[in-house]
Amino acid sequence: MLLAKIYLYTFLTVGFFVFLYFFPVGLWITARFSGVAVGLFELVFMRIRKVPPSIIVDALIVATKAGLKLTTTEVETHYLAGGNVPSVIKALISADKANICLSFKQATAIDLAGRDVFEAVQISVNPKVINTPSVSAVAMDGIQLIAQARVTVRANIQQLVGGAGEETILARVGEGIVTSIGSSVSHKEVLANPDKISQLVLNRGLDAGTAFEILSIDIADVNVGDNIGAKLQIDQANADLRVADAKAEEKRAMAVALEQEMKAKSEEARAKVILAEAEVPQALALALRNGQLGAMDYYRMQNIKADTQMRASVSEDGLPDKGH
Repeated sequence: MLLAKIYLYTFLTVGFFVFLYFFPVGLWITARFSGVAVGLFELVFMRIRKVPPSIIVDALIVATKAGLKLTTTEVETHYLAGGNVPSVIKALISADKANICLSFKQATAIDLAGRDVFEAVQISVNPKVINTPSVSAVAMDGIQLIAQARVTVRANIQQLVGGAGEETILARVGEGIVTSIGSSVSHKEVLANPDKISQLVLNRGLDAGTAFEILSIDIADVNVGDNIGAKLQIDQANADLRVADAKAEEKRAMAVALEQEMKAKSEEARAKVILAEAEVPQALALALRNGQLGAMDYYRMQNIKADTQMRASVSEDGLPDKGH
Protein backbone atom coordinates (compact mmCIF):
# COMPACT_ATOMS: atom_id res chain seq x y z
CA MET A 1 0.00 0.00 0.00
CA LEU A 2 2.84 2.38 0.88
CA LEU A 3 4.60 1.55 -2.36
CA ALA A 4 1.47 2.34 -4.33
CA LYS A 5 1.23 5.74 -2.65
CA ILE A 6 4.86 6.48 -3.50
CA TYR A 7 4.22 5.62 -7.15
CA LEU A 8 1.11 7.79 -7.12
CA TYR A 9 2.88 10.79 -5.61
CA THR A 10 5.77 10.37 -8.03
CA PHE A 11 3.40 10.18 -10.97
CA LEU A 12 1.51 13.25 -9.82
CA THR A 13 4.74 15.21 -9.29
CA VAL A 14 6.09 14.31 -12.69
CA GLY A 15 2.74 15.03 -14.28
CA PHE A 16 2.61 18.41 -12.56
CA PHE A 17 6.01 19.45 -13.90
CA VAL A 18 5.13 18.16 -17.36
CA PHE A 19 1.94 20.18 -17.23
CA LEU A 20 3.86 23.30 -16.23
CA TYR A 21 6.35 22.65 -19.03
CA PHE A 22 3.68 22.48 -21.72
CA PHE A 23 1.39 24.98 -20.00
CA PRO A 24 3.66 27.84 -18.84
CA VAL A 25 1.03 29.49 -16.73
CA GLY A 26 3.49 31.82 -15.01
CA LEU A 27 4.82 33.09 -18.34
CA TRP A 28 1.28 33.56 -19.61
CA ILE A 29 0.33 35.60 -16.52
CA THR A 30 3.46 37.75 -16.94
CA ALA A 31 2.57 38.38 -20.59
CA ARG A 32 -1.02 39.34 -19.78
CA PHE A 33 0.03 41.78 -17.07
CA SER A 34 2.61 43.27 -19.46
CA GLY A 35 -0.02 44.02 -22.06
CA VAL A 36 1.00 41.27 -24.49
CA ALA A 37 -2.00 39.55 -26.01
CA VAL A 38 -0.87 35.93 -26.11
CA GLY A 39 -3.05 32.92 -25.35
CA LEU A 40 -2.10 30.02 -23.11
CA PHE A 41 -2.66 27.52 -25.90
CA GLU A 42 -0.39 29.58 -28.15
CA LEU A 43 2.38 28.97 -25.66
CA VAL A 44 1.50 25.26 -25.65
CA PHE A 45 1.71 25.12 -29.44
CA MET A 46 5.09 26.88 -29.27
CA ARG A 47 6.34 24.07 -27.05
CA ILE A 48 5.07 21.53 -29.55
CA ARG A 49 6.83 23.39 -32.39
CA LYS A 50 10.02 23.41 -30.27
CA VAL A 51 10.01 27.19 -29.93
CA PRO A 52 11.05 28.50 -26.46
CA PRO A 53 8.01 30.54 -25.31
CA SER A 54 10.17 32.63 -22.98
CA ILE A 55 12.18 34.07 -25.88
CA ILE A 56 9.06 35.02 -27.83
CA VAL A 57 7.18 36.43 -24.82
CA ASP A 58 10.19 38.39 -23.54
CA ALA A 59 10.75 39.89 -26.99
CA LEU A 60 7.07 40.86 -27.27
CA ILE A 61 7.10 42.41 -23.78
CA VAL A 62 10.17 44.54 -24.58
CA ALA A 63 8.71 45.59 -27.94
CA THR A 64 5.34 46.45 -26.42
CA LYS A 65 6.91 48.53 -23.66
CA ALA A 66 8.94 50.39 -26.32
CA GLY A 67 5.80 51.20 -28.29
CA LEU A 68 6.32 48.70 -31.11
CA LYS A 69 3.44 46.67 -32.44
CA LEU A 70 4.48 43.12 -33.25
CA THR A 71 2.51 39.91 -33.39
CA THR A 72 3.38 36.54 -31.96
CA THR A 73 3.32 34.99 -35.40
CA GLU A 74 5.92 37.44 -36.81
CA VAL A 75 8.36 36.92 -33.97
CA GLU A 76 7.91 33.14 -33.92
CA THR A 77 8.32 32.93 -37.70
CA HIS A 78 11.62 34.80 -37.53
CA TYR A 79 12.85 32.48 -34.78
CA LEU A 80 11.92 29.39 -36.80
CA ALA A 81 13.79 30.86 -39.80
CA GLY A 82 16.98 30.90 -37.72
CA GLY A 83 16.99 34.58 -36.84
CA ASN A 84 18.27 36.30 -33.71
CA VAL A 85 15.06 37.61 -32.15
CA PRO A 86 16.59 39.66 -29.27
CA SER A 87 19.00 41.41 -31.67
CA VAL A 88 16.18 42.33 -34.05
CA ILE A 89 14.05 43.73 -31.21
CA LYS A 90 16.94 45.83 -29.88
CA ALA A 91 17.65 47.11 -33.39
CA LEU A 92 14.01 48.10 -33.91
CA ILE A 93 13.89 49.94 -30.60
CA SER A 94 17.17 51.78 -31.30
CA ALA A 95 16.02 52.75 -34.78
CA ASP A 96 12.68 53.98 -33.47
CA LYS A 97 14.35 56.13 -30.82
CA ALA A 98 16.80 57.56 -33.39
CA ASN A 99 14.02 58.27 -35.93
CA ILE A 100 15.54 55.82 -38.41
CA CYS A 101 13.10 54.20 -40.81
CA LEU A 102 13.47 50.48 -40.16
CA SER A 103 10.57 48.06 -40.48
CA PHE A 104 10.35 44.62 -38.92
CA LYS A 105 10.61 43.05 -42.37
CA GLN A 106 13.80 44.95 -43.16
CA ALA A 107 15.32 44.11 -39.79
CA THR A 108 14.59 40.40 -40.16
CA ALA A 109 15.94 40.39 -43.73
CA ILE A 110 19.19 42.02 -42.57
CA ASP A 111 19.46 39.58 -39.69
CA LEU A 112 18.85 36.54 -41.90
CA ALA A 113 21.43 37.86 -44.39
CA GLY A 114 24.09 37.30 -41.74
CA ARG A 115 24.65 40.89 -40.65
CA ASP A 116 24.33 42.20 -37.12
CA VAL A 117 21.29 44.44 -37.49
CA PHE A 118 21.72 45.99 -34.04
CA GLU A 119 25.33 46.92 -34.80
CA ALA A 120 24.22 48.34 -38.15
CA VAL A 121 21.72 50.62 -36.42
CA GLN A 122 24.42 51.71 -33.95
CA ILE A 123 26.80 52.56 -36.81
CA SER A 124 24.00 54.46 -38.49
CA VAL A 125 23.56 56.54 -35.33
CA ASN A 126 27.25 56.75 -34.37
CA PRO A 127 29.53 56.68 -37.47
CA LYS A 128 32.39 54.22 -37.38
CA VAL A 129 36.06 54.96 -38.12
CA ILE A 130 37.95 52.38 -40.18
CA ASN A 131 41.75 52.48 -40.29
CA THR A 132 43.14 51.41 -43.64
CA PRO A 133 46.35 49.36 -43.84
CA SER A 134 49.52 50.99 -45.15
CA VAL A 135 49.19 51.70 -48.87
CA SER A 136 52.36 52.06 -50.99
CA ALA A 137 52.34 54.11 -54.18
CA VAL A 138 54.95 55.77 -56.42
CA ALA A 139 54.75 59.37 -57.64
CA MET A 140 55.84 60.40 -61.13
CA ASP A 141 59.31 61.38 -59.89
CA GLY A 142 59.93 57.77 -58.83
CA ILE A 143 59.72 58.30 -55.05
CA GLN A 144 57.66 55.78 -53.07
CA LEU A 145 55.14 57.08 -50.52
CA ILE A 146 53.47 54.98 -47.82
CA ALA A 147 50.12 56.38 -46.69
CA GLN A 148 47.53 55.46 -44.08
CA ALA A 149 43.98 56.81 -43.97
CA ARG A 150 41.05 56.88 -41.58
CA VAL A 151 37.67 56.38 -43.22
CA THR A 152 34.55 57.53 -41.36
CA VAL A 153 31.52 55.56 -42.49
CA ARG A 154 27.84 55.38 -41.59
CA ALA A 155 25.69 52.32 -42.16
CA ASN A 156 23.27 52.53 -45.05
CA ILE A 157 20.22 50.61 -43.83
CA GLN A 158 18.74 50.34 -47.31
CA GLN A 159 21.91 48.71 -48.70
CA LEU A 160 22.65 46.29 -45.88
CA VAL A 161 21.07 43.42 -47.80
CA GLY A 162 23.23 42.77 -50.84
CA GLY A 163 25.64 45.65 -50.21
CA ALA A 164 29.41 45.20 -50.01
CA GLY A 165 31.14 45.29 -46.62
CA GLU A 166 34.16 46.96 -45.03
CA GLU A 167 36.66 44.97 -47.12
CA THR A 168 35.33 46.56 -50.30
CA ILE A 169 35.52 50.04 -48.75
CA LEU A 170 39.16 49.47 -47.74
CA ALA A 171 40.06 48.08 -51.17
CA ARG A 172 38.47 51.01 -53.00
CA VAL A 173 40.08 53.60 -50.72
CA GLY A 174 43.47 51.91 -51.19
CA GLU A 175 43.02 51.96 -54.94
CA GLY A 176 42.06 55.65 -54.83
CA ILE A 177 45.15 56.51 -52.77
CA VAL A 178 47.43 54.67 -55.22
CA THR A 179 45.82 56.46 -58.16
CA SER A 180 46.07 59.88 -56.50
CA ILE A 181 49.72 59.50 -55.54
CA GLY A 182 50.60 57.97 -58.91
CA SER A 183 49.13 60.95 -60.77
CA SER A 184 51.14 63.45 -58.70
CA VAL A 185 54.10 65.02 -60.51
CA SER A 186 56.30 65.05 -57.42
CA HIS A 187 56.22 63.38 -54.03
CA LYS A 188 56.87 66.79 -52.45
CA GLU A 189 53.50 67.92 -53.77
CA VAL A 190 51.79 65.07 -51.90
CA LEU A 191 53.71 65.74 -48.70
CA ALA A 192 52.84 69.43 -48.86
CA ASN A 193 49.11 68.85 -49.49
CA PRO A 194 47.98 65.42 -48.27
CA ASP A 195 44.39 66.66 -48.19
CA LYS A 196 44.37 66.53 -52.00
CA ILE A 197 44.49 62.76 -51.78
CA SER A 198 41.45 62.60 -49.52
CA GLN A 199 39.50 65.02 -51.70
CA LEU A 200 40.29 63.12 -54.90
CA VAL A 201 39.39 59.80 -53.30
CA LEU A 202 36.23 61.14 -51.70
CA ASN A 203 34.97 62.62 -54.97
CA ARG A 204 35.15 59.24 -56.72
CA GLY A 205 32.01 57.89 -55.01
CA LEU A 206 33.67 54.82 -53.54
CA ASP A 207 30.64 53.94 -51.39
CA ALA A 208 28.43 53.06 -54.38
CA GLY A 209 26.91 49.61 -53.99
CA THR A 210 28.20 49.17 -50.43
CA ALA A 211 26.42 48.90 -47.10
CA PHE A 212 28.07 52.11 -45.89
CA GLU A 213 28.10 55.79 -46.66
CA ILE A 214 31.54 57.39 -46.58
CA LEU A 215 31.43 60.62 -44.60
CA SER A 216 35.12 61.56 -44.73
CA ILE A 217 38.54 60.23 -45.66
CA ASP A 218 41.43 61.64 -43.63
CA ILE A 219 45.08 60.92 -44.44
CA ALA A 220 46.54 59.98 -41.07
CA ASP A 221 50.17 59.48 -42.06
CA VAL A 222 52.42 59.76 -45.14
CA ASN A 223 55.98 58.42 -45.08
CA VAL A 224 58.67 58.54 -47.77
CA GLY A 225 59.82 55.13 -48.91
CA ASP A 226 62.47 54.06 -51.43
CA ASN A 227 63.55 55.78 -54.63
CA ILE A 228 61.89 53.30 -56.93
CA GLY A 229 62.86 55.22 -60.08
CA ALA A 230 66.56 55.08 -59.23
CA LYS A 231 66.31 51.40 -58.36
CA LEU A 232 64.65 50.66 -61.67
CA GLN A 233 67.37 52.56 -63.54
CA ILE A 234 70.11 50.70 -61.65
CA ASP A 235 68.43 47.39 -62.35
CA GLN A 236 68.09 48.30 -66.03
CA ALA A 237 71.75 49.34 -66.20
CA ASN A 238 72.82 46.06 -64.56
CA ALA A 239 70.64 44.13 -66.98
CA ASP A 240 72.14 46.00 -69.97
CA LEU A 241 75.64 45.32 -68.60
CA ARG A 242 74.92 41.61 -68.30
CA VAL A 243 73.57 41.57 -71.86
CA ALA A 244 76.69 43.40 -73.14
CA ASP A 245 78.97 40.97 -71.25
CA ALA A 246 77.10 38.05 -72.72
CA LYS A 247 77.43 39.44 -76.25
CA ALA A 248 81.16 40.18 -75.73
CA GLU A 249 81.72 36.66 -74.43
CA GLU A 250 79.89 35.31 -77.46
CA LYS A 251 82.11 37.32 -79.83
CA ARG A 252 85.26 36.25 -77.95
CA ALA A 253 84.21 32.62 -78.18
CA MET A 254 83.55 33.02 -81.91
CA ALA A 255 86.98 34.68 -82.39
CA VAL A 256 88.74 31.87 -80.49
CA ALA A 257 86.91 29.28 -82.54
CA LEU A 258 87.87 31.08 -85.78
CA GLU A 259 91.49 31.30 -84.65
CA GLN A 260 91.57 27.60 -83.88
CA GLU A 261 90.01 26.88 -87.26
CA MET A 262 92.66 29.03 -89.04
CA LYS A 263 95.45 27.32 -87.10
CA ALA A 264 94.07 23.96 -88.12
CA LYS A 265 93.95 25.02 -91.78
CA SER A 266 97.52 26.45 -91.56
CA GLU A 267 98.82 23.21 -90.06
CA GLU A 268 97.05 21.28 -92.76
CA ALA A 269 98.61 23.48 -95.50
CA ARG A 270 102.08 23.17 -93.92
CA ALA A 271 101.73 19.41 -93.82
CA LYS A 272 100.83 19.39 -97.52
CA VAL A 273 103.90 21.57 -98.29
CA ILE A 274 106.18 19.22 -96.37
CA LEU A 275 104.74 16.27 -98.24
CA ALA A 276 105.21 18.07 -101.54
CA GLU A 277 108.85 18.98 -100.66
CA ALA A 278 109.51 15.35 -99.79
CA GLU A 279 108.43 14.35 -103.27
CA VAL A 280 110.85 16.83 -105.00
CA PRO A 281 114.06 14.71 -104.62
CA GLN A 282 112.23 11.71 -105.94
CA ALA A 283 110.97 13.71 -108.91
CA LEU A 284 114.53 15.02 -109.62
CA ALA A 285 115.99 11.55 -109.41
CA LEU A 286 113.34 10.23 -111.75
CA ALA A 287 113.96 13.11 -114.18
CA LEU A 288 117.77 12.47 -114.20
CA ARG A 289 117.20 8.79 -114.67
CA ASN A 290 114.86 9.28 -117.60
CA GLY A 291 117.11 11.91 -119.23
CA GLN A 292 114.54 14.67 -118.76
CA LEU A 293 117.00 16.72 -116.68
CA GLY A 294 120.70 17.14 -117.48
CA ALA A 295 123.57 17.36 -115.02
CA MET A 296 124.20 20.98 -115.89
CA ASP A 297 120.55 21.79 -115.29
CA TYR A 298 120.72 20.13 -111.90
CA TYR A 299 123.88 22.07 -110.88
CA ARG A 300 122.34 25.31 -112.17
CA MET A 301 119.24 24.64 -110.01
CA GLN A 302 121.46 23.99 -107.00
CA ASN A 303 123.29 27.29 -107.56
CA ILE A 304 119.98 29.14 -107.78
CA LYS A 305 118.82 27.48 -104.58
CA ALA A 306 122.09 28.43 -102.78
CA ASP A 307 121.84 32.01 -104.11
CA THR A 308 118.24 32.24 -102.88
CA GLN A 309 119.23 31.03 -99.42
CA MET A 310 122.10 33.55 -99.32
CA ARG A 311 119.80 36.41 -100.30
CA ALA A 312 117.32 35.37 -97.63
CA SER A 313 120.10 35.26 -95.03
CA VAL A 314 121.35 38.70 -96.05
CA SER A 315 117.84 40.18 -95.90
CA GLU A 316 117.41 38.81 -92.40
CA ASP A 317 120.84 39.97 -91.06
CA GLY A 318 121.08 43.23 -93.01
CA LEU A 319 123.65 44.31 -95.60
CA PRO A 320 127.32 44.38 -94.50
CA ASP A 321 128.87 47.77 -93.67
CA LYS A 322 130.87 49.10 -96.68
CA GLY A 323 133.57 50.58 -94.41
CA HIS A 324 134.77 47.13 -93.30
